[in-house]
Amino acid sequence: MKYLIAIFVFVTLISISCSSKVHNQIKSADVEIGKNFFNWTGTYKGTLPCKDCNGIETIIRLNNDTTYQITLKHLSRKPDSTESYGIFVWNKENNTITLNEIKNMSNKFFVKENTIIQLDSDGNQILGEFAYKYVLKKIQSTPIEKITDITWRLIEIQGKPISRLDKHKKPIQFRLISKENRVNGFAGCNNFWGSFNLKDGNRISFSKMASTLMACPDLHLETEFYRILDRADNYTIKDNFLFLNKAKMAPLAKFEAVVE
Repeated sequence: MKYLIAIFVFVTLISISCSSKVHNQIKSADVEIGKNFFNWTGTYKGTLPCKDCNGIETIIRLNNDTTYQITLKHLSRKPDSTESYGIFVWNKENNTITLNEIKNMSNKFFVKENTIIQLDSDGNQILGEFAYKYVLKKIQSTPIEKITDITWRLIEIQGKPISRLDKHKKPIQFRLISKENRVNGFAGCNNFWGSFNLKDGNRISFSKMASTLMACPDLHLETEFYRILDRADNYTIKDNFLFLNKAKMAPLAKFEAVVE
């Protein structure tokens, strides 16, 4: 009898141990869903509630290097649109992000597949009949086939990603206006403008750029960007990224399309 009891206890302990391991594995998998289970990088859009307006049109771009861009537009007011940049951090469960340096609104968002949900300032889900208003949906990009009339933001230069510090500032970007063959943009410190020329075979050339004359403490990235525009003679578009190239060498710079 004692022998049977001992066997029963042994089997029970093994069962509990296995169950615990399975539970831990499931729990571990659950907390990894937000960060590691799916592709969370991309642009999310929705209209968040507002106490004294009809809503805040919100666009949040999450980048793989944990930098973000947020554009806020208050509806039913005089034009009141703001754009800012910063770094976000994941919580220990890897399912919620906090957008650093965001003020006057909750900066915590729960991350699901193709969705981010604004939480309250304590990180709790907002419940009730208006809970749906705190949901931002991921914008599904369509294949880009042209280079003109799209704003392109610099994300790599000579194969090196733009650093977090540089991305925290207003980004370097440009736009080719097809009707006038004109290019304008921002080079990191100064606004610039000029012209461009497109030819068959994805060939491109830029004129010398005119610019404002703001004095900035560090112009190395801006100078390098102008040098790339001067050297580029062709381009490629792949997976909705733009590459400016020189002959058949490695890309001079890589850009991403800005959602507008």
